[in-house]
Amino acid sequence: MNEKTSNFWPRVAYACGTFGHDVFYAMLGTYFMIFVTSNLFHSDNPSRDAYMIGIVTTIILVLRIGELFIDPFIGNIIDKTETRWGKFKPWVIVGAFVAALTLAFLFTDMGGLAVSSPITYLVLFAIIYFVMDVFYSAKDVAIWSMIPAISFDSHEREVTATFARIGSVFGGQLVTIMVIPVVMYFSHDANGGAGDPTGWFAFACIGGGIATLGAIILGLFTKEQKSTLRENKTQTSFKDVFKILLKNDQLLWVAIAYLVFGLGQNLINNFNLYYFTYVIGDNSEFSILGVINVVIGLAAVALFPILTTKFSRRKLFFASIVVMLAGIVCYALSGKNVSMALLGAGIFSLPQPLIFLVVLMTITDTVEYGQLKLGHRDEALVLCVRPLIDKLAGAITSGVVGLTAVWVGMTAGATADSITTEGLANFQLVMFAAPLVLIAAAAFIYRAKVTLTEKEHARIVRELEEKWDEMSK
Repeated sequence: MNEKTSNFWPRVAYACGTFGHDVFYAMLGTYFMIFVTSNLFHSDNPSRDAYMIGIVTTIILVLRIGELFIDPFIGNIIDKTETRWGKFKPWVIVGAFVAALTLAFLFTDMGGLAVSSPITYLVLFAIIYFVMDVFYSAKDVAIWSMIPAISFDSHEREVTATFARIGSVFGGQLVTIMVIPVVMYFSHDANGGAGDPTGWFAFACIGGGIATLGAIILGLFTKEQKSTLRENKTQTSFKDVFKILLKNDQLLWVAIAYLVFGLGQNLINNFNLYYFTYVIGDNSEFSILGVINVVIGLAAVALFPILTTKFSRRKLFFASIVVMLAGIVCYALSGKNVSMALLGAGIFSLPQPLIFLVVLMTITDTVEYGQLKLGHRDEALVLCVRPLIDKLAGAITSGVVGLTAVWVGMTAGATADSITTEGLANFQLVMFAAPLVLIAAAAFIYRAKVTLTEKEHARIVRELEEKWDEMSK
């Protein structure tokens, strides 16, 4: 079997894992809050419903911010894992199964407790959400930490990451395509186009099953490469975890820029369905956006290895930001025009996979940057930063989405006709103006502080190959 063939199928298996992983991420990051605001609390007492939505939103935000201090230790534990299947695959498979099971419970009212015993429901919700988030985090860190374990070559990492991102684009946008048809098919009550709890539970079960199957395929058909550069003489202790992260300055600046960017990106992505439901008034058109995003997302990802041979990652990052800002402006001006809204949302989505890959590759290269600077290699600990930032951005934007939905009246029983002019103006301010400022600010931070280029990384790897045996003593 030649090298291209031997590399191809493991890459496909890896893409299957990221496919399922982004199915889960979209369910959790985007559609769970829609379930909470449109279905979970739907009684004859709107003020009580709004209060409960606020409590659930606060619980999610607190737990996810708390996990900022847990995820690095998860990465540290993964780095210390030694099994016959490698460091990462056991965490991917077990994490997928437990996360899928617990998320399905969260897409219910837990046997009516949300209404009959709100305090009991909130306690159980917090416990189950915490368990789900910990195992999802372990899987998230493990699945993306495999990239530096597969190769030290930047271009090979880009090809592997491209396969991975193709899978994740398929997964994330499949959810956009299937959410309304699946929810409505299994729902007994259309609920103004938002479906009922039965439909949402079926949606969660199907998505969780897909995520688990993808993790199993990844586990069966991928492998880590062995190298002396991946071997540490000593393990990073728990007390040194944050020291390792804080001293890796390039990792920190990439993380800060990505967090600011993620806040802007997630606000629009999480409000898309709200826009089609409560502004345009026809969420049946929303699935079209999913199809558009699959096509343009796959095209963008497939071009990534070609683009990085012609342009630096920095140039690709800034060009992508410009396109996204243009998309926001187009989207914001669309009003009830479906075609213009789809165009604006599509332009906004087009560069998102490219920015993800640029950030992922830069963070991946900070593994060797930190290894040379600090004399210790920490793959999962460094790579945990990217999903940690995604989760923090997701938690903050979920909180903003939940509170904004209550503020502007986009909750259970609402329709496009019931949204006031003031409510619509406030909604558009949060959905469009805030992201525009945040994404532009992220570009400024990246330009000013991130200096780790492909050329510099290649130099670092050469120096490590010459000095690592001596440095690691």
